[in-house]
Amino acid sequence: MLPFPDGLRLPTARVPLTTATFVSGVLPPVVCYFAAAFLVLLPRTQPVRIVLWPITAILAFRAAMSLDVSMGQPKYNFLNRQLQQTMFFIAARTLEWTLQTKPFIRMARRSSKQNSVLDMFDLIFNLRGCGWDWSQGLYIPPETHPTSSRLAFATSTLVSGLKHLFLCGVINSAVQSFSPETFRSDDGGTIFDESLPPHLRYLRSSIIATLCAFSSYSGLQIGYELTVVLCVLLLRQHPDQWPPSFDSPWRSTSLRDFWSRRWHQWFRRQFIFLGGRPLSLLFGRVGGVIGAFLVSGFLHHVTLFAIDPSSEMWRMVLPFGMMGVGMIIERAVAGNKTGGWMGWIWTMCWMVLWGNVMVDGWARAGMFGGSTILDNTFLVAFAIRLIRH
Repeated sequence: MLPFPDGLRLPTARVPLTTATFVSGVLPPVVCYFAAAFLVLLPRTQPVRIVLWPITAILAFRAAMSLDVSMGQPKYNFLNRQLQQTMFFIAARTLEWTLQTKPFIRMARRSSKQNSVLDMFDLIFNLRGCGWDWSQGLYIPPETHPTSSRLAFATSTLVSGLKHLFLCGVINSAVQSFSPETFRSDDGGTIFDESLPPHLRYLRSSIIATLCAFSSYSGLQIGYELTVVLCVLLLRQHPDQWPPSFDSPWRSTSLRDFWSRRWHQWFRRQFIFLGGRPLSLLFGRVGGVIGAFLVSGFLHHVTLFAIDPSSEMWRMVLPFGMMGVGMIIERAVAGNKTGGWMGWIWTMCWMVLWGNVMVDGWARAGMFGGSTILDNTFLVAFAIRLIRH
């Protein structure tokens, strides 16, 4: 007997992910997502999209809140985190597509012939909007891999992905070594050691926060680069469809440089749509900047909620909101001239200062104690168990 027999009924408890619950829980919002992506490419489809969006949002919320893909083991809660994040963006992107009055236009194609199905797939997986008319102002980092052939590009990207895989594992172990009794536990603990004097306490926490920043960078690179390899080799996509996501963020000489150019821009559109645009109508440019970062903070809280439902929202919203405040201060003091070594020091100090708050929120929620996507043995066992059900 399948759970969710009432279709749109909201969940009262989490159920394990099996083949049956995948079909009844995960597949419906994904199908709606595909349908919305196809419709937004066609003229005169907004009425249909308006009817479809509430259904999509309810189905996405139901999947995010009702399914347990961790097999009941807290250390695999990162899978629940990924599920919630995915469903959040399904609801957010389809809402934007619902309000779109004119069809999206794909500017860059490998052939001059239009193919709505291929355009739909590109829109679904192209979070940044590379090659679309809705991505004006998007910064694309310069390519660092050879593009002379698909094989050379894929090989270089695979080597980079394996390097980041190794780096992520090493950094994660290094972070856990700071406090094995708490950071290796699902219960978590603070990065601030009260037994140390203040200067050593914050030096220690800042080192942990910096290591976590590089761990996040490496982890995101792994997922992107391995996806690139598969799409270029198996789907025969061209390398220019997969430009780099990062541009050496540690070289940033301003907060604006970091967040608008050097850090990945995957969710830029959603942050502007959900927070930046509404608050800019009320408070101008300042509201737009703060609004975009507040939505980012809320998303990071949503991902923590899967690990620890008691986690406090301010621990994510405050540091991300202060990134917006920092950018406003930066512009007021230096305009667009922030740069050089003084700009680099300012940027890194502000990032580390509020990074302490954010990483402490992660640590308290038990994020450091969980497994990561690197646990291949677990993934194989999980796939076998899912097939058996």
